[in-house]
Amino acid sequence: MLAVAHDASVLWLTGDDLLSFLDGLSSNLVDGPCTTVFMTPKAKIIDVVDVIPKDNGVALIGWLPNKDRLLTHLIERAVGRTVNLHDVSHLNQVVLSESQPKDEAGVTVHKSFFGWMRIAPHAQSIEPTWTENEWNEHRIVHILPYFGREITDRHHPLACGLGTLVHENKGCYVGQELMARMRSRGRQGHALVAHEEEVEGATTVGQSGCLAIQRVQ
Repeated sequence: MLAVAHDASVLWLTGDDLLSFLDGLSSNLVDGPCTTVFMTPKAKIIDVVDVIPKDNGVALIGWLPNKDRLLTHLIERAVGRTVNLHDVSHLNQVVLSESQPKDEAGVTVHKSFFGWMRIAPHAQSIEPTWTENEWNEHRIVHILPYFGREITDRHHPLACGLGTLVHENKGCYVGQELMARMRSRGRQGHALVAHEEEVEGATTVGQSGCLAIQRVQ
C-alpha cells in the first residue's frame, strides 16, 4: 500500500457539545468525522483539521507547524465552555495512503480529504512506502493541495483547492462572511491549477507537471 508520513499534530478534546463547538468555528459541517478548515475573521487559513469522534472525546489531526496557532484559536474561543484540550502529538504518528487500509489493532482509520489516514501510537510503527517526490506526483495528478505548499496562511480555502471543505449552506462560523461574499459574487480571486509543464510561481513541481495558485478573476 502506498503511504506517506504526515507531519501531524494530534489534539484530544473532552467536554460537552464538542462537535457543536467545532462546528461553530470551522468551515465544514461538523456533525461526525470530517475534514474542516479553521480560519481567521479575514478567512486566512489557521489549519486544516480532521475531526475524529472517538470514545468520550474528539481527536483533531492538523499540521504540526500550525499547532500553536490552532491551540490559541481554540483556547480563546473555549472560554466559558466545558472544553478541555490535550496535546498528544508526541505520542502518535499519522500516515496518509491512497486506498483504504486493513483494520489493525490499536490503529485508528479515518477517511480524510487528503486520503485514508491512519493514526497509531509511536510504539506501533507504520512504515511509509511513498517518498516525498512520489507523494507530490500523486498530488499533481489529483490536484490535491498540501500543507506548506498550497495550504498556507496567505490564502483562503477557495484559492488553494479546499472548496469542498467550505459548506455552502452553513451558518455563522469564523471567516464565513467573506466566504459567502466570494461565492455569491463569483469572485474568489485565485484558484489551484495543474499544468503539464512548470510555470512561474508553481507551488509543487514534479515530473508530471506542477500545481500553482493563480489569479482567475
